[in-house]
Amino acid sequence: MQDLFQKLESAAGKGKVLAGEPMSRHVTFRTGGNADYYVIVSGREALKKLLKLVNQEKIPYYIIGNGSNLLFPDEGYRGVVLQIGRYENDLRVEGNRIYAGCGVYLSQIAKAALEAGLTGMEFAAGIPGTLGGAIVMNAGAYGGEMKDILQDVTVMDKNGGESVMTAEQLELSYRHSVLPERELVATEACILLEPGKPEEIRTKMEELGAKRREKQPLEYPSAGSTFKRPEGYFAGKLIQDAGLKGMSVGGAQVSEKHSGFIINKDHATTADILSLVKKVQDEVSKQFGVSLEMEVKVVK
Repeated sequence: MQDLFQKLESAAGKGKVLAGEPMSRHVTFRTGGNADYYVIVSGREALKKLLKLVNQEKIPYYIIGNGSNLLFPDEGYRGVVLQIGRYENDLRVEGNRIYAGCGVYLSQIAKAALEAGLTGMEFAAGIPGTLGGAIVMNAGAYGGEMKDILQDVTVMDKNGGESVMTAEQLELSYRHSVLPERELVATEACILLEPGKPEEIRTKMEELGAKRREKQPLEYPSAGSTFKRPEGYFAGKLIQDAGLKGMSVGGAQVSEKHSGFIINKDHATTADILSLVKKVQDEVSKQFGVSLEMEVKVVK
């Protein structure tokens, strides 16, 4: 094990590897046991070396950004968690295009767009995630999605090989891209926006921020919307109409502010959250015949 630590540190850099790290510190749900190794990846060369290492050694690994749409098991993760971080000069504006590394927060990119007088990124200003995670799941809010603004994405395969994919090649659809199934990691993206008036961009961002604070339970740990939107329905309304608002299992609760959110109200475990998810799914299916699919990804 010490040998693996040294190999990981050699690839990632001094001080970038943590052993036995609680994943509850790194996901917005604030649950999850210890990962064998947690590695902060602060550059494409480091990522290339690390991917080669874990694949050559046949070590299980999982890649995260801000951990805003993930649940790790209470038992922890037997393998290496690679956290895509920031590196030098990973955010720049050229004309109406923004080039950003995938460890950059969406809020930081939205701020850069505002400062450059570029519109189209306002919907993402309040999404608590990194660009990489947003690309992987085609994140969206308030009528906007990543597929609306992405021009192309630089990706890396498990052997460290790099290529550029257009937005069309990513096959972006509702909370989906082809990256996970093809075992590709997004490293950088080009975002194409339109010229706009800074005061109008700022006003829209403020309005969406106020709406988010008013309607969402931001005071508690969660992963945002717990369920995908079923075709023809809204998950939150189905859950509310089923009489499940406020329902709890252990420290997990269906938010009383927005039924589409399951929150960590009082030191919930991942098991609490998943048990509550199952109860909600069963009851909604029983009452309305609608299957709710989790939007949150569960790490095995």
